[in-house]
Amino acid sequence: MGTPEFAVTALDRLAADDHFEIVAVVSQPDRPAGRKMQLTPSHVKTRAIELGLKVFTPETVNTEEFHAQVLELKAESAVVVAFGQILGQKFLDLFQKGCVNVHGSILPRWRGAAPIQRALMAGDKESGVALQKIVRKLDAGDVLGIRRVTLGDEMNAVELYDQLRILGADMLVVEYMDYLRGNLAPTPQDESQVTFAAKIDKSEAKIDWAWPALKIHNLIRGLALGPNPFAVREGKSVKLLKTKVRGGKGSPGQLVDVTAESFSVATHDGLLEVFEVQPESRSRMSSADFIRGYQIKKGDLLS
Repeated sequence: MGTPEFAVTALDRLAADDHFEIVAVVSQPDRPAGRKMQLTPSHVKTRAIELGLKVFTPETVNTEEFHAQVLELKAESAVVVAFGQILGQKFLDLFQKGCVNVHGSILPRWRGAAPIQRALMAGDKESGVALQKIVRKLDAGDVLGIRRVTLGDEMNAVELYDQLRILGADMLVVEYMDYLRGNLAPTPQDESQVTFAAKIDKSEAKIDWAWPALKIHNLIRGLALGPNPFAVREGKSVKLLKTKVRGGKGSPGQLVDVTAESFSVATHDGLLEVFEVQPESRSRMSSADFIRGYQIKKGDLLS
């Protein structure tokens, strides 16, 4: 059960492992996409069709009609990877060996919708992916396995996303199989260590230059999957895509240094050096191209 590209890796690993038989794939219904807003299948549905698998795309899995369809499959267990629907207790009870979920954090830290982004935005030094049993309470089930990733200061959400989808798939062919065979006991989560990763709101992409440089840098790398943080120059937005914190001072929002390859903006407590941007209505570009094409100079202001 999955929807975005993140879940395709898990589907491929399960389909390639002879120990598993995938009796069906469940994904979100086709949604409008692109400039023409044409109905488009999810990444998981597209891949499942390529693999010749039976696919269901219910608006909700929590109906008697869909429950009856699932019972006909005689499935022992369900794997959930970024599916996008809340699973009711009646649905969970359809599986003799329960349902498991691949979650992009080291549970119990960052339960919820945006664990990858929140870990980076908070400046965490470590992230990872957890395999957990699904219970009604959000991401609160016992843990079957964890894979950890050290977060470098420059790693962004796109790079972390790519690492975690591979590690999550690894757990399905190791820990999940051990669990199904009865060789692995789940571990309860420590409720005293719980944090929540709320869904990202578009308003969070606004940069405030009165913030510390590190906070802005972490925001930019945390929201690399979108919505990209932006500032405003001469009434038009400029998304900031790649940055680094450096020493220096100036009036917040002022460009205090412009070189051939980058420009540096003053913040509350230092400088944010910018290497890649996306001006309004334009493609992403290097700061070098931005500086040349938009006559960027020392003393300019970003609001």
